[in-house]
Amino acid sequence: MMMKMMLRLTLNMLLVLLVAGLYAQPQQMTLQDVIATGLENNYSIRIARNQEQISINNFTRGNAGFLPSLDVRASHRGSYDNTDRTGFDGQETSLRNIHNTVTNAELGLGWTLFDGFRVQTTYDKLGALKQMGELNTRLSIENLVANITAEYYNLIQQQRLLNNLRFAVELSRERMRIDEERFLLGSGSKLQLLQAEVFLNADSSRMTRQEEVVRASRIRLNELMAKQNLRFNLQPVDTIIPLDDILIYETLENAALEHNTHMQMARKDIDISEYDKRLARSTAYPYVTFSSAYSASHNTFQSGSFSEQQSYGMNYGVTVGINIFDGFNQRRREDNATITFDNSRLRLEDTENSMMADLITTYDVYLNNLRLVEMESQNLSVAYETLDIALERYRLGDLSGIELREVQKNLLEAEERLVSVQYQTKLAEISLLHLSGRVMDYL
Repeated sequence: MMMKMMLRLTLNMLLVLLVAGLYAQPQQMTLQDVIATGLENNYSIRIARNQEQISINNFTRGNAGFLPSLDVRASHRGSYDNTDRTGFDGQETSLRNIHNTVTNAELGLGWTLFDGFRVQTTYDKLGALKQMGELNTRLSIENLVANITAEYYNLIQQQRLLNNLRFAVELSRERMRIDEERFLLGSGSKLQLLQAEVFLNADSSRMTRQEEVVRASRIRLNELMAKQNLRFNLQPVDTIIPLDDILIYETLENAALEHNTHMQMARKDIDISEYDKRLARSTAYPYVTFSSAYSASHNTFQSGSFSEQQSYGMNYGVTVGINIFDGFNQRRREDNATITFDNSRLRLEDTENSMMADLITTYDVYLNNLRLVEMESQNLSVAYETLDIALERYRLGDLSGIELREVQKNLLEAEERLVSVQYQTKLAEISLLHLSGRVMDYL
């Protein structure tokens, strides 16, 4: 029996070593190191920054229409004609394969001097779109920082649970050693020894499954950092889940109303809708355009009174106009722009309402979890003390194996509850800082 058990444990250890061999030596990283790596490499951040650069490139006076356009045009045309003519005197003339050519070159200037304030409004709108691009990048960065922070502490949580299970295996192994000594001395039963073996195997199985959970969390963190090697063996420097000083709700609320990125984006959307209203109204104003061109032409003729003609010079013109009637499309555009503006204001109110609901709910969870952390910490201290007493009584034969197992189970569950509530508290803290626009504090 002992040989079978040792063989099973050996096989389990070999499997663990084989899986561990797929990973390189562990490399310790702080949360700040992980976030910095993610901000540099993460694909969503790189895409957001590229989109922001597009909005920056679009924010130019030329794109808005402030600057004139200057074109150079050139053309060359030719024709082959056959002509039959009959004069009033009855004389007939025939011309065959007459080749005429026209060559033109022109430098043209066009400039909109006034277009119902459309140019200035377009420029202001492009500036607002640039700021919206910056906010989109900021939102992507904040989401990444929140996700990395949550997964970093999740990895710590899973490793602590793994260590807890390893401690459980050691306890089960110690119990089996005691039962084996009793069995060999004749003071213990084989049933008790077999029961100890079952418990040891069960704890070993749970430990092996927990190792899978740890590896999955590490891979997820590598994915967030956009590591090429997803098997990178990251090891958090922290071994516990630290909880910051208690957050004050009033401070969070004021910060959220002012700095929350979704709120800022909703406000900026109102600005853009206001510019769209101005653009819709601009077509009701007169427009003034200026144009000028310098041109040169060269013609050749094989018939007529002269064989060549050259001309060159400059022309210019100013056009003033106003739309009188366009099928009521002007009114339709203004009405739609007003509706869009009203929707933007409604979205701002909805965003604020939703954000405040999340803030209140999360803060209540946060406070409740803080109380649970204190309670579970006390429970864990009692569980350790109970285990010490139970082990001593078991060595003296004053406690049954089932009772010892129950004490061991209580300790394992107390540790798991404490680690879990600490992580849930950290998640609530991350969410609160995210809502209040302070998630970058983790950097």
